[in-house]
Amino acid sequence: MKRIEAIIRPAKIPEVCAALEAEGHPGVTISAVEGRGNEKGWVNQVRGFVYRMNTTARARLETVVRDDDADRIVKAIRDAALTGEVGDGKIFIHQITEAIRIRTNESGMAAL
Repeated sequence: MKRIEAIIRPAKIPEVCAALEAEGHPGVTISAVEGRGNEKGWVNQVRGFVYRMNTTARARLETVVRDDDADRIVKAIRDAALTGEVGDGKIFIHQITEAIRIRTNESGMAAL
């Protein structure tokens, strides 16, 4: 099993979720996060005062998939989240050794 973690623009959440649904993988956990990368934040001006914000809002999507499905799911996320601009995000892939469904105590692939 693989855990796919994607840090993307919040505005791209609907497109990425639709792409995952189209691939037959609707299960995803979404968290609001803030971070800083190559874009190094942004500048905000309010009533004549300039504020430099060092972080930008991002969304973290996490899902666990079968090893065989990982490449297909990563491609779906990448294609849906792509704008071509700095700040499109990153995708991380982690190996998962075990999963357990709390309600039924199923483990392994059956828990997904």
